[in-house]
Amino acid sequence: MDAHVHVARLPTLSADWRDWVQTFGGGVPLAELFEPDGVPRPDALDAYFAAEGADHVLLFSEYSPKATGIQPIEDVLPLVAHNPVRFRPVANLNPHLHYPIRTELARQLGLGAVACKIHPVHGGFEPADRMLYPAYAYCAERSIPVIVHCGTSTFAGSVNAYGEPALLDPVFRDFPELTVILAHGGRGWWYDQAAFLALMRPNTWLEVAGLPPARLPDYYGKSLARLAPKMVFGTDWPGVPGVRRNAAALVETLRTAGASDEDVALALGGNARQIFRLT
Repeated sequence: MDAHVHVARLPTLSADWRDWVQTFGGGVPLAELFEPDGVPRPDALDAYFAAEGADHVLLFSEYSPKATGIQPIEDVLPLVAHNPVRFRPVANLNPHLHYPIRTELARQLGLGAVACKIHPVHGGFEPADRMLYPAYAYCAERSIPVIVHCGTSTFAGSVNAYGEPALLDPVFRDFPELTVILAHGGRGWWYDQAAFLALMRPNTWLEVAGLPPARLPDYYGKSLARLAPKMVFGTDWPGVPGVRRNAAALVETLRTAGASDEDVALALGGNARQIFRLT
């Protein structure tokens, strides 16, 4: 299961986003997967992810006009309609844009979202901003997982200081029952923080999208095997050489680190199916 994928209408995206794809997504055939006007082709994308071995794909939306642009959840719904088993949407909230935030969350969940994504770095807000508390309460009450970007970003307009996992501490204190997925695993400066939180809190998970699997031992050291049963596989597609290639590299890296086959299976999809309640 690829739990971190960006499929948006290309004209809505920033120049930085396009440069990012050119730099890191070398093998992704965007010209075959999007119409000439930049609209995603549901049939082609469904076939592509099937060939890559992804049974389930979480499609992210984003409301970050200063960094990546506005990628509304409605833009991914045609893919979900084409194959609702493979594709599921993820809501996104920005307290600078959405008010009342609880109402907007309920609207996006009503469109089929299986989780809520918070992007403090691109959106320009702290993850414990009290404006987000109604959304956290809503998710905690309904067992809806919250994905939080934890790590740096090179996109113009990013506020990297807001990517520190420790900034979530007030949220953990006030919503102990909330399920939280740390997207990008503390990328850049905070790998130790993200790993500690995932190992310490039963309902906090480490998601590794955007991290080269072969580098995970450098990032997490001797904790890597212990992290496997708390890990969620994601690629940050299309900024990746390929879903299947990354999955195979993750398997090799975790096995070399001493993780069991059962824990490797959890990292590849078992944890995500449980967290997002997919069949």
